[in-house]
Amino acid sequence: MSTLPAALLIAVAFAVLGLLLALGRAIGPALGLQRLGLPAAVVAGLLGLLIGPQGPWPVMPEAVEALWARLPMILLTLVFGTLMLGRPLPALQQFWRPAAAQTLLGLTLGFGQFLMGALAVLLLLGPWLGVNPLMACLIEVGFEGGHGSAAVMGPIYAGLGFGEGTDLGLAMATVGLLSSTVLGGVLVVIGQRYGWLMAFEPVVPQVAPQPAADPHQPSCPLPAPASAPERGQAEVLLLNLGLAGLAVGIGVLMQAGLDWATTPLEGAWRTVVDALPVYPLALAGSLLVRLALERSGLSDLASPQLQTRLGGLATDLLITAAMAGLNLSQLVHNWLPLTVLALAGLGWNLLVVLVLARRVLPVDWFERAVIEFGQATGVAASGLLLLGMADPDNRSEALPAFSIKQLLLQPVLAGGVVTVAAPLAVHSWGLPLWCELCFGLTVLWITLALLLARQGS
Repeated sequence: MSTLPAALLIAVAFAVLGLLLALGRAIGPALGLQRLGLPAAVVAGLLGLLIGPQGPWPVMPEAVEALWARLPMILLTLVFGTLMLGRPLPALQQFWRPAAAQTLLGLTLGFGQFLMGALAVLLLLGPWLGVNPLMACLIEVGFEGGHGSAAVMGPIYAGLGFGEGTDLGLAMATVGLLSSTVLGGVLVVIGQRYGWLMAFEPVVPQVAPQPAADPHQPSCPLPAPASAPERGQAEVLLLNLGLAGLAVGIGVLMQAGLDWATTPLEGAWRTVVDALPVYPLALAGSLLVRLALERSGLSDLASPQLQTRLGGLATDLLITAAMAGLNLSQLVHNWLPLTVLALAGLGWNLLVVLVLARRVLPVDWFERAVIEFGQATGVAASGLLLLGMADPDNRSEALPAFSIKQLLLQPVLAGGVVTVAAPLAVHSWGLPLWCELCFGLTVLWITLALLLARQGS
């Protein structure tokens, strides 16, 4: 008898979640909200917030919202499990040199966000408002990590006595998502005006002259070459789900191995391992599965389109569930510290992009910088959107360098090991020591980037 209500509850929770996402995908484009940088999943989450237990029309049972609160960790693990499956791995010799400056810029942005948060809390928010020191971690969690990381970090914050961290992190992620598109679009316009875009230089294609085509005659694409018998759509979908599940399973095994290996340890290291979620390790599992497929000549089993769609759907469901459970009273109560942190994070991102990037990145510096601004303020999709505005013909080397940088830094920042360890470090060491560490690392990354640029010139 107890299984049936639980099964019905799960069915209702996912059905309502899917309905909200469908409504968000219909309402967002209809109202032009996506042009403002508001994805369909955020619209769906806001709809869920309206009908949730704390919304103005509380028709959603609290049991459903409680079930949604358990989904972010599961869904984000699936997202990380799909990240590398559909992407060809670059050769080992291509890992560092083409993306060295891009990687150092990403490290500067991430650790600088930690630094700005620590300074804001130490100098302003702590003395004036007496906020929790863990609030210093919200800029990196919300901007670099986004809604997924903000939702997943909730249990870690709660265990350290910062229960409102989930809601504040999600609010910070929403501010960053909107700002990444609005401010990023302004940056692209400024770049066009001041001639920062190398992609707009005219390129004359060298092709042999062709006879004039009849404008009224539709073009006929060449038929695709014959291929091996294709699998059924259901079989391909199940196969790609299985590959993603295998990547997640490897991550779970790696987490169990870490737990076993660190059993004799005590103190901060043991605390970090205990708090480390499985999703960064699922990225390593995704990389290992992709490597095995390429080495065995079976890389075509992993469909890039399906892996992207699986990860995208999991991300949308994650954002919808997380946004629908926002605690509005916490946001109203903490509007001032959120505003200070958001301004500090945006100011740092703009400073790095407009001042440092042009000195350390190659000739197509603006395209490389604007994609970093989008990712470090919103999500990777925001960076790709801005790159499409700045480089519509894909003439720059920004996308390959950005992809390699993401592969190197995703396990570290934006929901990786450092994101998880940061609140633990603040809680154990104290905010002043954490601020000094972030300052030293930020200076180190900037120095290395400038030295690399000088060496390259």
